[in-house]
Amino acid sequence: MEGTPLFNFTVKSVVHDYEVQFISNTRNSLIQELKEGDFLIIDRKVNNLYSNELNNILESKKHIIIDATEKQKSFQELIPIIQFLIDNGFRKNNRLIGIGGGITQDITAFTSSIMYRGVDWLFYPTTLLAQGDSCIGSKTSINFGVFKNQIGGFYPPNKILINPGFLDSLSDAEMKSGLGEMCHYFIVASEADFKRFKQDYHQALIDKKVLAGIIARSLEIKKSYIEIDEFDRNERQVFNYGHSFGHAIESLTDYQIPHGIAVSYGMDMANFVSVKLGYLSEYTRQEIRELLKEIWHGTSINNISLDKFSQTISKDKKNVGTELRLILNKGYGKIFKDAVKNDERFISWLKEYFEKELN
Repeated sequence: MEGTPLFNFTVKSVVHDYEVQFISNTRNSLIQELKEGDFLIIDRKVNNLYSNELNNILESKKHIIIDATEKQKSFQELIPIIQFLIDNGFRKNNRLIGIGGGITQDITAFTSSIMYRGVDWLFYPTTLLAQGDSCIGSKTSINFGVFKNQIGGFYPPNKILINPGFLDSLSDAEMKSGLGEMCHYFIVASEADFKRFKQDYHQALIDKKVLAGIIARSLEIKKSYIEIDEFDRNERQVFNYGHSFGHAIESLTDYQIPHGIAVSYGMDMANFVSVKLGYLSEYTRQEIRELLKEIWHGTSINNISLDKFSQTISKDKKNVGTELRLILNKGYGKIFKDAVKNDERFISWLKEYFEKELN
């Protein structure tokens, strides 16, 4: 699990500034970081994959092993975790240490934010989605019923420790999901950023140095936005590009389509609507679509019901009244929020997309 050390940086936050460190040895880092009374929350899959490195640490530290599923990311499934912490002497001055991907991050962050009105937490992201995107930004979210990320707030970790070596154990689908999620930052940033990303995409799947450069640039783009709009009220909302559609795809496929792949479909849908509204040229849409098709290759959303998709989109938490609040595209570096009526015209576009654009 040896990684390539990169650069360290600090993210400024209204809650508290936090440091991002790139490390090459997770075991040594844990030995150095862990304090008496800290509790570890670990993804079971990660624990099984890296048992040789983690076992000695787990024997001497209190820990909770979780199944990192969307079902686990709910009020009902958090109750046993909170009960365990209270029963085992967790106190206000102790910390939670999350080791895993985005679901583990959300569970650790949300629990930290509500335990004793807030306790410190650290995060070791182990997936490409978490390393290149979700680890910074302060958001905490849990699901409510079938609807994703309906409940949460903003509560940043005190430190993030990234070991790119964890990515060696990821499947092809997990790698594509991470790259799919990071892709939207490069479209938001500039044409040059997107074209670099498109050019490096295939090499990033096999070359950790190229991938590390993409991770670093992705976090750099995101950091520049969250430091001016941490609470997602203005500028940062452009990062929801592809996500309204993507979250609907996830929930309607019971999360069988990985998040970043669902977002890659979502970006293409957003671009399709942008073309219909006269915001985006078909040429630019196709230029982006060439890469998005590479990301979602091998998956299908043809079985999604148009009626259910329309209903799910209408429940997106960003909507206002009966109007959809979509993030649309006027070109590279020109992603913006727009109000779109969820009317017959819009539904006809969705119908056209599902019938003609997925073949």
